[in-house]
Amino acid sequence: MPSHIAAAFVPTHKPTATLMTKRRNVVVHIGTSADGYIARPDGDLEWLTSRPPVPGFYGMAAFMSSIDTKVLGRKTYEASVHMGAKFSPKSPHIVFSRQASPPEAPPGVQFVSDDIGAFVARLKEKPGKDIWLMGGGDIIASFLDARAIDEFVVTVAPVFIGDGIPLIARRHRHVPLELRSVERFEDGMVQLRYRVLNELSGATQYG
Repeated sequence: MPSHIAAAFVPTHKPTATLMTKRRNVVVHIGTSADGYIARPDGDLEWLTSRPPVPGFYGMAAFMSSIDTKVLGRKTYEASVHMGAKFSPKSPHIVFSRQASPPEAPPGVQFVSDDIGAFVARLKEKPGKDIWLMGGGDIIASFLDARAIDEFVVTVAPVFIGDGIPLIARRHRHVPLELRSVERFEDGMVQLRYRVLNELSGATQYG
């Protein structure tokens, strides 16, 4: 299983009283190729997962300690199950899907088909840590167009793969970003942290 997906299914700690007062953010934390793809057309990630691990794994441990809820699309969920992902009631996973829920969802997995904006607004009202929007490209696009993403943390691999699944499904949009930080790692990976300026966004609302 790819390391960034495997890390997503490790139970996170319960929010503390201090963190409960913090505004919850929806964060996309994801790896891409230098030409903006998150996987090859068939979902292959060898170009990313074959890279030798680096100490600290690009700050993933710190990020995992900052979130307590994961949101993903049906395709990403099914791929994770296929790769042997384990789920826990202590680490909620919310799967957005227009299809019917499976008869027996694993403990801690909730299937929803609600309006994205309204659902995220309700989720943010609950005490907790930040929310990880894991992917893939279609659900990231839908959340972005619903102005439901607060931050992007994009770790760019120094490789072009030429074709594949884009980070964000292609639609006409105009979404300004504020660059918050840039970090370069010893293996050539670069991590970009952006704040989404939703108040200036011209993205089409998701319906």
